[in-house]
Amino acid sequence: MSDVILKTSHLTKEFKGFTAVSDVNLSVRRGSIHALIGPNGAGKTTCFNLLTKFLVPTSGTIHFNGHDITHEQPAQIARRGVIRSFQISAVFPHLTLMENVRLGLQRKLGTSYHFWRSQSSLNQLNGRALELLAEVGLEDLADEVTVNLPYGRKRALEIATTLAMEPELMLLDEPTQGMGHEDVDRVTQLIKKVSAGRTILMVEHNMKVIATIADCITVLQRGAVLAEGPYEEVSKNPQVMEAYMGTTDGQLQGAH
Repeated sequence: MSDVILKTSHLTKEFKGFTAVSDVNLSVRRGSIHALIGPNGAGKTTCFNLLTKFLVPTSGTIHFNGHDITHEQPAQIARRGVIRSFQISAVFPHLTLMENVRLGLQRKLGTSYHFWRSQSSLNQLNGRALELLAEVGLEDLADEVTVNLPYGRKRALEIATTLAMEPELMLLDEPTQGMGHEDVDRVTQLIKKVSAGRTILMVEHNMKVIATIADCITVLQRGAVLAEGPYEEVSKNPQVMEAYMGTTDGQLQGAH
C-alpha cells in the first residue's frame, strides 16, 4: 500500500438531508497526477474541503501516508505536507512576487506572524524564493508588484507560493479556470513540470488539460464516484458522456 499516498474510505458529507459527497473511495497513487472531474454540483469542491479539513465528514475515513487524518485540523494536515492552492488566486496583490513567495517560506518556518521581525531577517529566504520563482518561470519578474501580472502569471505565482510550503501532496482547485488558451497551455505544462517528485490531486473542468497530463481520473456525479481510470478509458464511458453531455454519442473532448 506504500504506493498509495491518499486514501478515502466511504467518505460521506451530508448537509441537512442533502448528500454532497456519497460513499467516495478514492486512492491517489504516489507521484501521480490525479484529476477529480464531474459536472457542476458533482461534489468536487466539497470533496476537496473534506480532504483539507475545511469540512468535517459525516462518515468515512481519510488516510494520508498511512496515517488516519480524518479528525485532524487544517494546520496539522498542512504540516504533514497536504497543501491546497485555492480556486481564486490567493496571492497578495500589493507585494512583489519575491515577497509573496517569501511569505510562503515563512509559513513553513513557523514565523508567519512575526511581522515585527526586521526585513533583513527575511533576506535569508531570498535564495530559495528565487529558486521557486525560477521553477515556475517567473524569476525575471521577482521585483514586480503582483497586481501588475496577467492572470495566468498570477496562477503560476500561486503555484510557486504553494511549492514554498513543501507539499508532498498538492491539491489544485481549478488551476486553469478563466484562462485563455495560451495561459492554459503554459499552466498545464507548469503543473506537469512541478509534479516531478510530488503528487498532485486536481479539480479541473478543461478536458484538454486532463487528457494532456492526468494519469488517473475520478469522475463524480451527484457526490458519488461514477467512473475511474485513465482518460482514454473514462472518456469512452457511456455513463460519463451522458453525465457531461446528456448523450452517449460523441466524445468527451467537447465538455469543458
